[in-house]
Amino acid sequence: MVRSQGPQELTIGKLAAAGGVGVETVRFYQRKALLATPKRLDGVRRYGPEALRRLRFIKRAQTAGFTLEEIRELLALDAGENRSAARDLARKRLDQLEARIGELNRAREALRKLVSECAEDKTGPCPILASFGL
Repeated sequence: MVRSQGPQELTIGKLAAAGGVGVETVRFYQRKALLATPKRLDGVRRYGPEALRRLRFIKRAQTAGFTLEEIRELLALDAGENRSAARDLARKRLDQLEARIGELNRAREALRKLVSECAEDKTGPCPILASFGL
């Protein structure tokens, strides 16, 4: 007898589509123990609304720049509703992003200067290549 799919049950393909990821991404998160792997019913795994909520959480946290290990910590905090620990993790990640943005801004300005110098001086070695050690 084939069981009909209830409104709260999704196959892995439908879960992936609803979460905006591919099936292999869902499997990857399962291997990393970020998502549970449900038992098979009638040969098919069925995912409920909690799996979709968790999948969307992982995706949003990645978009915010969190690593998978940091996401694992956030997921553990979610169960305990530990706001201060979640805030500390987010503050740490924000500080890392701010530092990276600073690095990128410095790199952009250095490259702008090199592009400008390269355009001004039409003779001799290329300032861009010279600055990189060629």
